Amino acid sequence: MVNENVMKEVAYSCRTRIVKLGMKGCFVGSALSCVDVIVYLYYSGRVSANNEKGYFLLSKGHAVPAQYAVLESLGIIDGVRFDNYNTVEDNLYLHPNAMIPGINIHSGSLGHGIAIAAGIALDLKIMGDSRRVYVMVGDGELNEGTNWESVLMANAKKLSNLCVIIDRNHFQANFPTEELIPLDSLEEKFKSFGANVVTFDGHNFEEMDVAFKKSCIGNHSLNVFIADTVRGKGIPSIEGDWEQWYMEYDETQYEKMIRELAENRR
Repeated sequence: MVNENVMKEVAYSCRTRIVKLGMKGCFVGSALSCVDVIVYLYYSGRVSANNEKGYFLLSKGHAVPAQYAVLESLGIIDGVRFDNYNTVEDNLYLHPNAMIPGINIHSGSLGHGIAIAAGIALDLKIMGDSRRVYVMVGDGELNEGTNWESVLMANAKKLSNLCVIIDRNHFQANFPTEELIPLDSLEEKFKSFGANVVTFDGHNFEEMDVAFKKSCIGNHSLNVFIADTVRGKGIPSIEGDWEQWYMEYDETQYEKMIRELAENRR
């Protein structure tokens, strides 16, 4: 079992960083929905910043404050750099930049992450390399057809080293996914494409551990993990609120959100 207490502490610290970045503008709600899964991947040793343990690609690039925060917690990004976040003084901005240590791809133009990850996974398989490739996509991002083309190819090539993680927070920008372009049942859709599919609570580290371990047993197809999450998780006043997508706020609102985080600390 992973050290759940350590992960909870790291996740809380990362949430405070995300909220701080929101003062200069970022997609706070989206980052808060996926940060627990990203913490798990790095702190369980499934991926590493130098890719020695495994690759992590963030296709839903607008949630990059979550990855920035985790990389900071690992000492990969110096926290001082965040003073220049989202300015011309640094390349830490609203979407991932591969010039930053620990970031593998530029992303934010949605729908390309699975294709890139499948290419890396195929190369690793050809080379006899046992590392895995983990790519996180947003649920609304699945409206892009390139995702499904990539899954078809991954199934044809039996890329069992490819792990697609869906941040299922049920929002696409400022619309509920099921009111815009319905996605359910995601499990059945991916299974029909030949994928091994596991669904878990994206804010429960124990469930994550069971889910990711399960995918390693007797599996010869790509893996799809549906993380059931809450946009804005940890701050009740913005949880599941369609308006709280891109946020930029003043010191008063920042302090209020930090208090909420502390009061609802797990």
